[in-house]
Amino acid sequence: MTMKIHKRDLRGRIKTGWLDSYHTFSFSNFRDSERMGFRSLRVINEDFVIPGAGFDTHPHKDMEIITYILKGELAHKDSMGTGSIIRPGEIQKMSAGTGITHSEFNPSNDNPVHLLQIWIKPDKRGIAPGYEQIKIDEKNAEDGWVLVGDREGNDSVVSIHQDARLYMANLESGKEISYNFATGRYGFLQIARGEIELHGEKIRQGDGVEISGEGKIEIKATADSEILLFDLG
Repeated sequence: MTMKIHKRDLRGRIKTGWLDSYHTFSFSNFRDSERMGFRSLRVINEDFVIPGAGFDTHPHKDMEIITYILKGELAHKDSMGTGSIIRPGEIQKMSAGTGITHSEFNPSNDNPVHLLQIWIKPDKRGIAPGYEQIKIDEKNAEDGWVLVGDREGNDSVVSIHQDARLYMANLESGKEISYNFATGRYGFLQIARGEIELHGEKIRQGDGVEISGEGKIEIKATADSEILLFDLG
């Protein structure tokens, strides 16, 4: 097994009057040949949006787009007629497929919203657009990994049109968990908040880790932490 750490301080960044956005992988004007995505995982953006602002209506096509709220709320509207508010403890997936437009807006007058937006390349182009939103079992996430996304999906798991599984965990400081990668699988670990120790390395909020090759990773939370794990084909 080999691991490659994507340090948070080397991410791309866009800062405007209403948006502060950090890019784990190449995105918009940020281009880094060492950060072009990993397997089917193409984008992980950490966004901070001020109250009363957001992304105007814009198009997407042939991409699985996952929104994960860490703090605050985000209002979503799209060309399918879907409208919703996404809050911490929930996860949204939008399949852009043949084409979709949507907007995302911070509905609060007082509080910023902090979120991760994740793009995964689908294994088939031209699928019908779709929208899903689920509530995460946060109590189970305190004990270890909770599956929140896979190919099949169900009432508690969003579907992803790709050979990809997405897990999350909420760990108190001192908690230890592990994960076994099977032969032919790859992983990407994203620290949403907090800090962990991974095989002797300190991994902090905003850091990401590519994992290649079968074997077990051992994680110890060195602060209260929220982490995402992608198991990728």
